Amino acid sequence: MRRSLFPSATASLTTSALAGLALATAVAATATAAAPAAPGGGTPDLGETVTGAAVYEHLEAFSDIAAANGGNRAVGTPGYEAGAAYVEQVLRDAGYEPERQYFDVETYTVTGVALDVADLDLAPAAFEYAPATPAGGLTAELVTPADPLGCDAAAWSGVEATGRIAVVSRGTCSFAEKSVAAGAAGASALVIANNVDEPLTTGTLGGTAPENVPTVGVSQSEGAAVLELVAAGPVTATLDLQASVESVETFNVLAETTTGRDDNVVMVGAHLDGVEDGPGINDNGSGSAAILETAVQLAEAGPLNNQVRFAWWGAEEIGLLGSTHYVDDLVATAPDEVESIATYLNFDMVGSPNYTVGVYDADESTYEAPVAVPEGSIATEAVFTDYFDGVGQPWVDSEFSGRSDYQAFILNGIPASGLFTGADGVKTEEEAAIFGGTAGELLDPNYHTPADDLANVSLEALDIMSPAIGHAVQSLAESTETVNGVPATPAWSADTTYGEGDLVLLDGRTFQALWWTRNQEPGASPYGPWAEVGAPVTCGEQTVATWTPSWVYSGGETVAYDGQLFTAKWWTRNQAPGDQYGPWEPAGTC
Repeated sequence: MRRSLFPSATASLTTSALAGLALATAVAATATAAAPAAPGGGTPDLGETVTGAAVYEHLEAFSDIAAANGGNRAVGTPGYEAGAAYVEQVLRDAGYEPERQYFDVETYTVTGVALDVADLDLAPAAFEYAPATPAGGLTAELVTPADPLGCDAAAWSGVEATGRIAVVSRGTCSFAEKSVAAGAAGASALVIANNVDEPLTTGTLGGTAPENVPTVGVSQSEGAAVLELVAAGPVTATLDLQASVESVETFNVLAETTTGRDDNVVMVGAHLDGVEDGPGINDNGSGSAAILETAVQLAEAGPLNNQVRFAWWGAEEIGLLGSTHYVDDLVATAPDEVESIATYLNFDMVGSPNYTVGVYDADESTYEAPVAVPEGSIATEAVFTDYFDGVGQPWVDSEFSGRSDYQAFILNGIPASGLFTGADGVKTEEEAAIFGGTAGELLDPNYHTPADDLANVSLEALDIMSPAIGHAVQSLAESTETVNGVPATPAWSADTTYGEGDLVLLDGRTFQALWWTRNQEPGASPYGPWAEVGAPVTCGEQTVATWTPSWVYSGGETVAYDGQLFTAKWWTRNQAPGDQYGPWEPAGTC
């Protein structure tokens, strides 16, 4: 969310005498890795303040909202509106000014679906946006491609498919590509068999398109039974799919911090909508709640080096539409703003009941990515993996697939990473040995079902993932130098206009602007627009800032000066500690 598009979406953050000091980088992965360093100078450490318990409280609110609004928070529903209103109120209470970005989407409603093949007992599910069959269905012979995946024209080469119902397997390419390829080969409809023995109920074609044919999914075992009949000889089937598409208005919720460089923005996102079939507490109440609590805690962390922009995306479940609209709109109306996004962090399902601790595999150390991985994504991934290594938390790679809201960002060259505890993947024996849980079962057995409720969320997973999210956001808000080479704090320039809260470096010292200023050199006057940030000093178990003449102190703030600790009795600036009649009182030695 950029000023040119959403000028009022800002946040009000508190100031701190120690704000702007660089966050120490987490150590590299070793068997004896130390815990990640906390921010210096008493700045709250989001790796400690963003807790699973606090995230769970937001999930309880999402659960209550779904229960009061027809059992879901799907796009275009009262539940989505109420969920967004809750997010906005929490943000306002924390000092942000959230804003909605509206856009139109097509919603898809299925009124009936049936697939009759001999005497098989089949339970087909319509793919979102699949066109309907004629009333009463269509009856035709089944046909399979030369390549069972049916991804392109080559897969159908030499196969007579005209007027027939095609049967293909899931994998390699998108469902939409399979539908288009079948239609181009002349097929009148398509059945896609899952590649795991679970109902294929979560598919989407990504939007309406004239090239698509009526498309339904079946489980792996159902597909195998159909294919066995086809292999034995000609088989006739009847597919009846009745569905309709309606255009509705929905929105993203966006909010950003007022401090930090707006030409080097860290974006953090999670989709707010769920499916119609349930409350969507893990998918994706968990991601939405985690970044909401991160925003709340970041508001207490003082001025930032880099601006942080939070996004709660709409319409993810029907094709990543909210995030795609946001990025496409920037590309079309403010392409320079795309360049200002340093990196994007995505959180889609971080509380799965049979969880793994997954990090998007940008370095392709485990999975070859099916998409281009933008430069800087590996360094963004390392923010998470270094954190986990530092706290002794095992983790695994999750495929950098682009199949969530980071897709539009990486397609435009923006680095990305994120965390994922799993959906319809099956836990391996090795993963069960590392993380516990049950091997051979889905990571989220209630994915996209009415049972995706509070009981479907692992508190242990939230306790692991929530601090990691807080740490990563705060770390990148301090510095993205490893991601894109931008230094943590820019050097002061006489030609630059600075606003309140901006941080600069001059002669090795850090200064914060107290108000709008241009061509006024930091340090020139203790009463000018610049306040010097005092270096942190550790005194026993506490860390305080060194007193500087130009910083504005409030009553109760403690500083180090000439080997002693002093606490301000009232507001003061440019009055050195040590005068018994002055604004400072002794608070011990340092």
